[in-house]
Amino acid sequence: MNDFDEFTSLLKIATQAINERFFNLPVAGQEESLYRERVYCYELYHQLRTNWPADLNEYTLSGEIDKSGHHLIDENVIPDLLIHIPGKMEGNLVIVEVKPVNFNREGIKNDLKKLTSFQREANYDHAIHLTYGSDGNEQIILEESRMIQKDNVEEIDLDLIEFWNHDNPGNEAKILK
Repeated sequence: MNDFDEFTSLLKIATQAINERFFNLPVAGQEESLYRERVYCYELYHQLRTNWPADLNEYTLSGEIDKSGHHLIDENVIPDLLIHIPGKMEGNLVIVEVKPVNFNREGIKNDLKKLTSFQREANYDHAIHLTYGSDGNEQIILEESRMIQKDNVEEIDLDLIEFWNHDNPGNEAKILK
């Protein structure tokens, strides 16, 4: 099994372990819970670290590294998760961007630009866009992404990105594309 396959197996295990309170955050005085991306990402990070296999020990899992001012990366970006070798620009495995299923178009556009840029300029081998939640039409992320790409063909390449969805707590995330 190659490193990326090992990571995607781990991603399935980690997402399956995320329970309801990290998936939809209860809000005091409010009947409905809310998707909170940072809460979900922190729990995903925890589950990934808890189950990190020895096969991936050459990599470091990092969350929300501020890349502003990096001399090799043109943009001021903060990726949700990086599976990389700190201090090196080659051999970095994957960048992961996360969005709740009730995303806004501008947020998706920024994520797609970031994912494309990290593959093109920062030499990441893979890019994953992970949505979480279920609104009955998870495929809409693919449709929206295609529409966004049409207006940003120089900055976004969907062929470089795997799309995943984690529909409900207790289920594992699955590839959409």
